[in-house]
Amino acid sequence: MEFQGARNFSIESPGNDVFSSKYDDDGHVKRTGTWVTASAHIVTAVIGSGVLSLAWAVAQLGWIVGPTILTVFSAITLVTSFMLSDCYRYPDPVHGSRNPRYMEMVKNVLGGIQCQLCGWAQYIILFGTSIGYTITASISMVAIKRSNCFHKHGHEAKCHAANYPFMIIFAVVEILISQIPDFHELSGLSILAAIMSFGYATIGVGLSIAKIAEGGNHATSLTGVIVGEDVTSQQKLWNTFQAIGNIAFAYGFSMVIVEIQDTLKSSPPENQAMKKATATGISITTLFYMLCGLLGYEAFGNKAPGNFLTGFGFYEPYWLVDIGNVFIVIHLVGAYQVFSQPIFTLVEGWCAKRWPESNFMAKEYHVRIPLVGTYRVNAFRVIWRTLYVILTSVVAILLPFFNSIVGLLGAVSFWPLTVYFPTEMYLVRAKVPKFSVIWIGVKLLSGFCLIVTLVAAAGSIEGIITDLKTYDPFN
Repeated sequence: MEFQGARNFSIESPGNDVFSSKYDDDGHVKRTGTWVTASAHIVTAVIGSGVLSLAWAVAQLGWIVGPTILTVFSAITLVTSFMLSDCYRYPDPVHGSRNPRYMEMVKNVLGGIQCQLCGWAQYIILFGTSIGYTITASISMVAIKRSNCFHKHGHEAKCHAANYPFMIIFAVVEILISQIPDFHELSGLSILAAIMSFGYATIGVGLSIAKIAEGGNHATSLTGVIVGEDVTSQQKLWNTFQAIGNIAFAYGFSMVIVEIQDTLKSSPPENQAMKKATATGISITTLFYMLCGLLGYEAFGNKAPGNFLTGFGFYEPYWLVDIGNVFIVIHLVGAYQVFSQPIFTLVEGWCAKRWPESNFMAKEYHVRIPLVGTYRVNAFRVIWRTLYVILTSVVAILLPFFNSIVGLLGAVSFWPLTVYFPTEMYLVRAKVPKFSVIWIGVKLLSGFCLIVTLVAAAGSIEGIITDLKTYDPFN
Protein backbone atom coordinates (compact mmCIF):
# COMPACT_ATOMS: atom_id res chain seq x y z
CA MET A 1 0.00 0.00 0.00
CA GLU A 2 1.37 3.41 -0.95
CA PHE A 3 0.83 6.29 1.44
CA GLN A 4 0.77 9.79 0.01
CA GLY A 5 0.13 13.22 1.44
CA ALA A 6 -2.40 15.56 -0.18
CA ARG A 7 -1.31 18.15 -2.71
CA ASN A 8 -4.36 20.06 -3.87
CA PHE A 9 -2.98 23.40 -4.98
CA SER A 10 -1.78 24.99 -8.20
CA ILE A 11 1.57 26.75 -8.26
CA GLU A 12 1.94 30.11 -9.92
CA SER A 13 5.25 31.61 -10.93
CA PRO A 14 7.47 31.95 -7.86
CA GLY A 15 8.52 35.36 -9.03
CA ASN A 16 5.01 36.70 -8.79
CA ASP A 17 4.47 39.06 -5.81
CA VAL A 18 0.92 37.75 -5.43
CA PHE A 19 2.33 34.23 -5.16
CA SER A 20 4.83 35.18 -2.47
CA SER A 21 2.18 36.91 -0.40
CA LYS A 22 -0.36 34.08 -0.59
CA TYR A 23 1.80 30.95 -0.67
CA ASP A 24 4.71 29.46 1.22
CA ASP A 25 7.89 28.18 -0.39
CA ASP A 26 6.30 24.80 -1.19
CA GLY A 27 3.23 26.26 -2.91
CA HIS A 28 0.98 25.66 0.10
CA VAL A 29 -1.39 28.44 1.13
CA LYS A 30 0.55 30.56 3.62
CA ARG A 31 0.65 29.02 7.08
CA THR A 32 -0.34 31.31 9.93
CA GLY A 33 0.07 29.19 13.10
CA THR A 34 2.15 30.31 16.08
CA TRP A 35 3.67 28.51 19.06
CA VAL A 36 0.50 29.43 20.97
CA THR A 37 -1.84 27.69 18.51
CA ALA A 38 0.58 24.76 18.28
CA SER A 39 0.58 24.52 22.10
CA ALA A 40 -3.22 24.39 22.01
CA HIS A 41 -3.10 21.56 19.45
CA ILE A 42 -0.59 19.69 21.64
CA VAL A 43 -2.58 20.11 24.86
CA THR A 44 -5.70 19.00 22.96
CA ALA A 45 -3.89 15.93 21.68
CA VAL A 46 -2.07 15.03 24.91
CA ILE A 47 -4.48 15.84 27.75
CA GLY A 48 -7.18 13.48 26.63
CA SER A 49 -8.83 10.38 27.94
CA GLY A 50 -5.48 9.19 29.29
CA VAL A 51 -5.68 11.57 32.25
CA LEU A 52 -8.79 9.79 33.51
CA SER A 53 -6.95 6.52 34.12
CA LEU A 54 -3.89 7.94 35.90
CA ALA A 55 -5.22 7.50 39.45
CA TRP A 56 -5.82 3.82 38.66
CA ALA A 57 -2.38 3.54 37.02
CA VAL A 58 -0.60 5.05 40.03
CA ALA A 59 -2.58 2.73 42.31
CA GLN A 60 -1.14 -0.27 40.44
CA LEU A 61 2.43 1.10 40.62
CA GLY A 62 2.57 2.83 44.01
CA TRP A 63 4.08 6.06 45.32
CA ILE A 64 7.61 5.39 44.07
CA VAL A 65 7.22 3.81 40.64
CA GLY A 66 4.07 5.77 39.66
CA PRO A 67 5.56 9.31 39.74
CA THR A 68 8.86 7.96 38.38
CA ILE A 69 7.17 6.47 35.29
CA LEU A 70 5.21 9.69 34.74
CA THR A 71 8.43 11.73 34.86
CA VAL A 72 10.36 9.33 32.61
CA PHE A 73 7.66 9.26 29.93
CA SER A 74 7.44 13.06 30.05
CA ALA A 75 11.20 13.44 29.55
CA ILE A 76 11.37 10.87 26.75
CA THR A 77 8.44 12.47 24.92
CA LEU A 78 10.03 15.93 25.21
CA VAL A 79 13.44 14.82 23.92
CA THR A 80 12.12 12.80 20.98
CA SER A 81 9.68 15.58 20.06
CA PHE A 82 12.61 17.99 19.81
CA MET A 83 14.32 15.48 17.51
CA LEU A 84 11.24 15.38 15.29
CA SER A 85 10.98 19.17 15.22
CA ASP A 86 14.46 19.47 13.71
CA CYS A 87 13.54 17.08 10.90
CA TYR A 88 10.55 19.12 9.67
CA ARG A 89 12.97 20.77 7.25
CA TYR A 90 15.65 18.47 5.90
CA PRO A 91 18.63 18.31 5.64
CA ASP A 92 18.93 21.75 7.27
CA PRO A 93 16.43 22.35 10.13
CA VAL A 94 15.95 26.03 9.12
CA HIS A 95 16.44 26.26 5.35
CA GLY A 96 15.85 22.70 4.14
CA SER A 97 12.82 21.32 2.28
CA ARG A 98 9.62 20.85 4.25
CA ASN A 99 8.30 17.48 5.40
CA PRO A 100 4.62 18.25 6.10
CA ARG A 101 3.71 14.65 7.02
CA TYR A 102 5.34 12.24 9.44
CA MET A 103 5.65 9.60 6.72
CA GLU A 104 7.16 12.01 4.24
CA MET A 105 9.74 12.94 6.85
CA VAL A 106 10.63 9.28 7.45
CA LYS A 107 10.84 8.66 3.69
CA ASN A 108 13.19 11.59 3.06
CA VAL A 109 15.43 10.86 6.04
CA LEU A 110 15.39 7.06 6.38
CA GLY A 111 14.11 5.76 3.04
CA GLY A 112 11.06 4.12 1.47
CA ILE A 113 10.88 0.84 3.43
CA GLN A 114 10.95 2.69 6.75
CA CYS A 115 8.28 5.03 5.36
CA GLN A 116 5.96 2.10 4.69
CA LEU A 117 6.46 0.76 8.22
CA CYS A 118 5.83 4.21 9.66
CA GLY A 119 2.67 4.57 7.59
CA TRP A 120 1.16 1.36 8.84
CA ALA A 121 2.09 2.17 12.45
CA GLN A 122 0.84 5.76 12.31
CA TYR A 123 -2.50 5.17 10.65
CA ILE A 124 -3.41 2.03 12.56
CA ILE A 125 -2.75 3.90 15.80
CA LEU A 126 -4.70 6.97 14.64
CA PHE A 127 -7.62 4.70 13.78
CA GLY A 128 -7.36 3.01 17.18
CA THR A 129 -7.25 6.37 18.95
CA SER A 130 -10.49 7.40 17.22
CA ILE A 131 -12.05 4.22 18.61
CA GLY A 132 -10.66 4.95 22.08
CA TYR A 133 -12.07 8.46 22.08
CA THR A 134 -15.49 7.19 21.01
CA ILE A 135 -15.48 4.75 23.95
CA THR A 136 -14.38 7.42 26.41
CA ALA A 137 -16.92 10.01 25.26
CA SER A 138 -19.77 7.51 25.57
CA ILE A 139 -18.62 6.51 29.07
CA SER A 140 -18.74 10.17 30.14
CA MET A 141 -22.21 10.64 28.65
CA VAL A 142 -23.42 7.54 30.48
CA ALA A 143 -21.82 8.89 33.68
CA ILE A 144 -23.90 12.08 33.40
CA LYS A 145 -27.08 10.02 33.19
CA ARG A 146 -26.03 7.77 36.09
CA SER A 147 -24.91 10.71 38.24
CA ASN A 148 -28.36 12.27 38.05
CA CYS A 149 -29.94 8.88 38.77
CA PHE A 150 -27.77 8.37 41.87
CA HIS A 151 -28.59 11.87 43.09
CA LYS A 152 -32.30 11.23 42.69
CA HIS A 153 -32.55 7.63 43.94
CA GLY A 154 -29.54 7.26 46.23
CA HIS A 155 -26.03 5.91 45.84
CA GLU A 156 -27.13 2.28 46.16
CA ALA A 157 -29.60 2.50 43.26
CA LYS A 158 -28.99 0.33 40.19
CA CYS A 159 -28.49 3.09 37.69
CA HIS A 160 -27.16 1.01 34.82
CA ALA A 161 -27.15 2.33 31.25
CA ALA A 162 -25.87 0.99 27.94
CA ASN A 163 -23.00 2.81 26.21
CA TYR A 164 -23.81 2.18 22.57
CA PRO A 165 -26.69 4.69 22.16
CA PHE A 166 -24.29 7.41 23.33
CA MET A 167 -21.62 6.18 20.93
CA ILE A 168 -24.14 6.73 18.15
CA ILE A 169 -24.83 10.28 19.36
CA PHE A 170 -21.09 11.00 19.45
CA ALA A 171 -20.73 9.56 15.94
CA VAL A 172 -23.44 11.83 14.54
CA VAL A 173 -21.67 14.90 15.95
CA GLU A 174 -18.33 13.75 14.53
CA ILE A 175 -19.85 13.15 11.09
CA LEU A 176 -20.93 16.79 10.99
CA ILE A 177 -17.67 18.25 12.34
CA SER A 178 -15.48 15.99 10.21
CA GLN A 179 -16.53 18.00 7.16
CA ILE A 180 -14.09 20.73 8.27
CA PRO A 181 -11.72 20.42 5.29
CA ASP A 182 -8.27 20.27 6.91
CA PHE A 183 -5.99 20.71 9.93
CA HIS A 184 -5.44 24.41 9.26
CA GLU A 185 -9.09 25.17 10.04
CA LEU A 186 -9.13 23.36 13.39
CA SER A 187 -7.35 25.99 15.52
CA GLY A 188 -10.56 27.31 17.07
CA LEU A 189 -11.82 23.81 17.84
CA SER A 190 -8.44 22.86 19.35
CA ILE A 191 -8.35 25.94 21.60
CA LEU A 192 -11.89 25.14 22.83
CA ALA A 193 -10.92 21.51 23.40
CA ALA A 194 -7.76 22.57 25.28
CA ILE A 195 -9.87 24.77 27.58
CA MET A 196 -12.21 21.82 28.20
CA SER A 197 -9.27 19.54 29.07
CA PHE A 198 -8.05 22.08 31.64
CA GLY A 199 -11.60 22.24 32.95
CA TYR A 200 -12.18 18.57 33.64
CA ALA A 201 -8.63 17.96 34.87
CA THR A 202 -9.09 20.82 37.33
CA ILE A 203 -12.48 19.47 38.44
CA GLY A 204 -10.93 16.03 38.97
CA VAL A 205 -8.12 17.54 41.04
CA GLY A 206 -10.57 19.63 43.07
CA LEU A 207 -12.84 16.70 43.81
CA SER A 208 -9.83 14.59 44.81
CA ILE A 209 -8.68 17.29 47.25
CA ALA A 210 -12.21 17.49 48.71
CA LYS A 211 -12.33 13.71 49.14
CA ILE A 212 -8.92 13.75 50.85
CA ALA A 213 -10.15 16.50 53.18
CA GLU A 214 -13.15 14.35 54.14
CA GLY A 215 -10.78 11.74 55.56
CA GLY A 216 -11.59 8.07 55.57
CA ASN A 217 -9.55 4.92 55.25
CA HIS A 218 -8.14 4.87 51.72
CA ALA A 219 -5.12 2.60 51.98
CA THR A 220 -2.11 3.45 49.83
CA SER A 221 1.38 1.99 49.74
CA LEU A 222 4.83 2.54 48.27
CA THR A 223 4.27 -0.39 45.88
CA GLY A 224 0.58 0.13 45.05
CA VAL A 225 -2.14 -2.50 45.28
CA ILE A 226 -1.22 -5.26 47.72
CA VAL A 227 -0.84 -8.87 46.58
CA GLY A 228 -3.08 -11.20 48.57
CA GLU A 229 -5.24 -8.35 49.84
CA ASP A 230 -6.31 -6.34 46.79
CA VAL A 231 -5.22 -8.62 43.92
CA THR A 232 -3.51 -11.93 43.19
CA SER A 233 0.15 -11.95 42.18
CA GLN A 234 -0.84 -12.64 38.58
CA GLN A 235 -3.32 -9.75 38.54
CA LYS A 236 -0.67 -7.47 40.05
CA LEU A 237 1.74 -8.32 37.25
CA TRP A 238 -0.73 -7.80 34.40
CA ASN A 239 -2.19 -4.64 35.95
CA THR A 240 1.31 -3.19 36.34
CA PHE A 241 2.02 -3.78 32.65
CA GLN A 242 -1.35 -2.30 31.70
CA ALA A 243 -0.78 0.75 33.93
CA ILE A 244 2.50 1.47 32.11
CA GLY A 245 0.58 1.35 28.84
CA ASN A 246 -2.02 3.74 30.24
CA ILE A 247 0.68 6.27 31.12
CA ALA A 248 2.30 5.85 27.68
CA PHE A 249 -1.08 6.56 26.08
CA ALA A 250 -1.50 9.66 28.22
CA TYR A 251 1.62 11.18 26.61
CA GLY A 252 0.96 9.99 23.08
CA PHE A 253 0.78 12.68 20.41
CA SER A 254 3.77 11.88 18.19
CA MET A 255 1.50 10.59 15.42
CA VAL A 256 0.23 14.14 14.82
CA ILE A 257 3.23 16.25 15.86
CA VAL A 258 4.49 16.79 12.30
CA GLU A 259 1.03 17.79 11.09
CA ILE A 260 0.84 20.27 13.99
CA GLN A 261 4.24 21.74 13.08
CA ASP A 262 3.08 22.10 9.48
CA THR A 263 0.52 24.70 10.63
CA LEU A 264 3.29 27.10 11.81
CA LYS A 265 4.29 30.19 9.88
CA SER A 266 7.88 30.39 8.65
CA SER A 267 9.10 33.11 10.99
CA PRO A 268 10.43 32.38 13.56
CA PRO A 269 11.82 29.09 12.14
CA GLU A 270 9.31 26.28 12.56
CA ASN A 271 11.62 24.09 14.63
CA GLN A 272 12.19 26.86 17.18
CA ALA A 273 8.49 27.64 17.51
CA MET A 274 7.64 23.95 17.72
CA LYS A 275 10.17 23.29 20.46
CA LYS A 276 8.70 26.16 22.47
CA ALA A 277 5.19 24.81 21.89
CA THR A 278 6.25 21.26 22.78
CA ALA A 279 8.02 22.31 25.97
CA THR A 280 4.99 24.39 26.98
CA GLY A 281 2.46 21.66 26.15
CA ILE A 282 4.34 18.81 27.85
CA SER A 283 5.14 20.92 30.95
CA ILE A 284 1.47 21.81 31.39
CA THR A 285 0.48 18.23 30.74
CA THR A 286 2.94 16.76 33.23
CA LEU A 287 1.78 19.13 35.96
CA PHE A 288 -1.84 18.11 35.47
CA TYR A 289 -0.91 14.43 35.22
CA MET A 290 0.98 14.53 38.50
CA LEU A 291 -1.92 16.28 40.20
CA CYS A 292 -4.57 13.95 38.77
CA GLY A 293 -2.58 10.76 39.29
CA LEU A 294 -1.17 11.42 42.77
CA LEU A 295 -4.14 13.25 44.27
CA GLY A 296 -6.50 10.71 42.73
CA TYR A 297 -4.50 7.88 44.31
CA GLU A 298 -4.46 9.63 47.68
CA ALA A 299 -8.23 10.16 47.45
CA PHE A 300 -9.19 6.60 46.46
CA GLY A 301 -6.21 4.56 47.58
CA ASN A 302 -5.70 1.09 46.17
CA LYS A 303 -9.40 0.98 45.20
CA ALA A 304 -8.99 3.80 42.63
CA PRO A 305 -11.48 3.37 39.75
CA GLY A 306 -10.30 2.89 36.18
CA ASN A 307 -11.76 6.26 35.19
CA PHE A 308 -11.78 8.67 38.12
CA LEU A 309 -14.59 10.89 36.83
CA THR A 310 -16.90 8.12 35.66
CA GLY A 311 -16.06 5.33 38.13
CA PHE A 312 -18.15 7.02 40.85
CA GLY A 313 -15.54 7.54 43.43
CA PHE A 314 -17.29 10.93 43.42
CA TYR A 315 -21.07 11.18 43.75
CA GLU A 316 -21.50 14.72 45.03
CA PRO A 317 -21.75 17.48 44.13
CA TYR A 318 -23.41 15.66 41.25
CA TRP A 319 -23.69 18.81 39.15
CA LEU A 320 -19.91 19.32 39.27
CA VAL A 321 -19.32 15.70 38.25
CA ASP A 322 -21.74 16.32 35.37
CA ILE A 323 -19.88 19.44 34.29
CA GLY A 324 -16.57 17.55 34.33
CA ASN A 325 -18.01 14.87 32.08
CA VAL A 326 -19.53 17.45 29.72
CA PHE A 327 -16.06 18.99 29.43
CA ILE A 328 -14.63 15.55 28.60
CA VAL A 329 -17.17 15.02 25.81
CA ILE A 330 -16.54 18.46 24.28
CA HIS A 331 -12.79 17.93 24.47
CA LEU A 332 -13.00 14.53 22.80
CA VAL A 333 -15.12 15.94 19.99
CA GLY A 334 -12.15 18.15 19.11
CA ALA A 335 -9.45 15.57 19.87
CA TYR A 336 -11.16 13.03 17.60
CA GLN A 337 -10.77 15.49 14.73
CA VAL A 338 -7.12 16.26 15.51
CA PHE A 339 -6.28 12.55 15.35
CA SER A 340 -8.50 11.80 12.33
CA GLN A 341 -7.28 14.58 10.03
CA PRO A 342 -4.07 12.75 8.97
CA ILE A 343 -6.18 9.76 7.87
CA PHE A 344 -8.59 12.04 6.02
CA THR A 345 -5.67 13.74 4.27
CA LEU A 346 -4.09 10.40 3.34
CA VAL A 347 -7.17 8.95 1.66
CA GLU A 348 -8.29 12.18 0.00
CA GLY A 349 -4.78 12.91 -1.30
CA TRP A 350 -4.44 9.41 -2.75
CA CYS A 351 -7.86 9.57 -4.42
CA ALA A 352 -7.20 13.06 -5.82
CA LYS A 353 -3.98 11.76 -7.38
CA ARG A 354 -5.68 8.59 -8.68
CA TRP A 355 -8.62 10.45 -10.25
CA PRO A 356 -7.39 14.02 -10.86
CA GLU A 357 -10.15 14.93 -13.35
CA SER A 358 -13.06 13.75 -11.22
CA ASN A 359 -15.50 16.44 -10.11
CA PHE A 360 -16.74 14.01 -7.47
CA MET A 361 -13.29 14.11 -5.88
CA ALA A 362 -12.40 17.76 -6.36
CA LYS A 363 -15.47 19.95 -6.78
CA GLU A 364 -16.53 21.92 -3.70
CA TYR A 365 -19.85 23.57 -3.00
CA HIS A 366 -20.06 26.61 -0.75
CA VAL A 367 -22.90 26.36 1.75
CA ARG A 368 -23.80 29.41 3.82
CA ILE A 369 -24.56 28.59 7.47
CA PRO A 370 -26.05 31.42 9.58
CA LEU A 371 -23.78 32.59 12.45
CA VAL A 372 -21.05 30.17 11.31
CA GLY A 373 -20.01 31.31 7.85
CA THR A 374 -19.46 29.58 4.55
CA TYR A 375 -18.93 25.81 4.68
CA ARG A 376 -16.96 24.09 1.90
CA VAL A 377 -18.68 20.80 1.06
CA ASN A 378 -17.28 18.08 -1.20
CA ALA A 379 -19.31 14.97 -2.14
CA PHE A 380 -16.45 12.50 -1.74
CA ARG A 381 -15.39 14.05 1.57
CA VAL A 382 -18.95 13.76 2.93
CA ILE A 383 -19.28 10.08 2.01
CA TRP A 384 -15.78 8.90 2.94
CA ARG A 385 -15.55 10.70 6.26
CA THR A 386 -19.04 9.57 7.24
CA LEU A 387 -18.09 5.94 6.55
CA TYR A 388 -14.90 6.37 8.60
CA VAL A 389 -16.78 7.68 11.64
CA ILE A 390 -19.34 4.87 11.34
CA LEU A 391 -16.57 2.25 11.21
CA THR A 392 -14.80 3.57 14.32
CA SER A 393 -18.13 3.65 16.16
CA VAL A 394 -19.01 0.07 15.25
CA VAL A 395 -15.63 -1.19 16.52
CA ALA A 396 -16.05 0.88 19.71
CA ILE A 397 -19.47 -0.69 20.31
CA LEU A 398 -17.97 -4.17 19.94
CA LEU A 399 -14.92 -3.50 22.21
CA PRO A 400 -15.89 -0.92 24.87
CA PHE A 401 -13.10 -1.69 27.36
CA PHE A 402 -11.67 1.62 28.56
CA ASN A 403 -8.49 0.76 30.50
CA SER A 404 -7.46 -2.16 28.30
CA ILE A 405 -7.97 -0.28 25.03
CA VAL A 406 -6.20 2.82 26.38
CA GLY A 407 -3.27 0.69 27.56
CA LEU A 408 -2.98 -1.18 24.26
CA LEU A 409 -3.06 2.04 22.20
CA GLY A 410 -0.40 3.57 24.41
CA ALA A 411 1.81 0.51 24.23
CA VAL A 412 1.55 0.04 20.47
CA SER A 413 2.13 3.72 19.63
CA PHE A 414 4.84 4.60 22.14
CA TRP A 415 7.92 2.83 20.79
CA PRO A 416 7.60 3.14 16.99
CA LEU A 417 6.27 6.69 16.70
CA THR A 418 7.48 8.37 19.88
CA VAL A 419 10.92 6.74 20.12
CA TYR A 420 12.15 4.59 17.22
CA PHE A 421 11.58 6.83 14.19
CA PRO A 422 12.55 10.12 15.93
CA THR A 423 15.79 8.64 17.30
CA GLU A 424 16.73 6.97 14.02
CA MET A 425 16.12 10.18 12.09
CA TYR A 426 18.15 12.12 14.63
CA LEU A 427 21.13 9.80 14.18
CA VAL A 428 20.96 10.25 10.39
CA ARG A 429 20.31 14.01 10.37
CA ALA A 430 23.02 14.77 12.97
CA LYS A 431 25.40 12.26 11.31
CA VAL A 432 26.22 10.67 14.66
CA PRO A 433 29.12 8.20 14.27
CA LYS A 434 28.27 4.56 14.91
CA PHE A 435 29.28 3.23 18.32
CA SER A 436 29.99 6.72 19.65
CA VAL A 437 28.75 7.53 23.17
CA ILE A 438 25.72 9.42 21.80
CA TRP A 439 24.90 6.62 19.32
CA ILE A 440 25.06 3.96 22.06
CA GLY A 441 22.96 6.11 24.41
CA VAL A 442 20.25 6.65 21.78
CA LYS A 443 20.16 2.93 20.93
CA LEU A 444 19.88 1.98 24.61
CA LEU A 445 16.98 4.43 25.03
CA SER A 446 15.22 2.88 22.03
CA GLY A 447 15.82 -0.65 23.33
CA PHE A 448 14.51 0.21 26.79
CA CYS A 449 11.35 1.74 25.32
CA LEU A 450 10.80 -1.31 23.12
CA ILE A 451 10.79 -3.54 26.20
CA VAL A 452 8.34 -1.17 27.91
CA THR A 453 6.07 -1.32 24.85
CA LEU A 454 6.08 -5.11 24.73
CA VAL A 455 5.23 -5.65 28.41
CA ALA A 456 2.55 -2.93 28.34
CA ALA A 457 0.97 -4.44 25.23
CA ALA A 458 0.96 -7.89 26.84
CA GLY A 459 -0.80 -6.54 29.93
CA SER A 460 -3.46 -4.74 27.89
CA ILE A 461 -4.14 -7.73 25.61
CA GLU A 462 -4.59 -9.92 28.68
CA GLY A 463 -7.04 -7.32 30.03
CA ILE A 464 -9.08 -7.34 26.81
CA ILE A 465 -9.20 -11.16 26.82
CA THR A 466 -10.40 -11.14 30.41
CA ASP A 467 -13.08 -8.53 29.65
CA LEU A 468 -14.32 -10.43 26.59
CA LYS A 469 -15.07 -13.48 28.75
CA THR A 470 -17.85 -11.62 30.56
CA TYR A 471 -18.87 -9.05 27.92
CA ASP A 472 -22.40 -9.09 26.49
CA PRO A 473 -22.65 -6.72 23.48
CA PHE A 474 -25.49 -4.16 23.46
CA ASN A 475 -26.31 -4.96 27.08
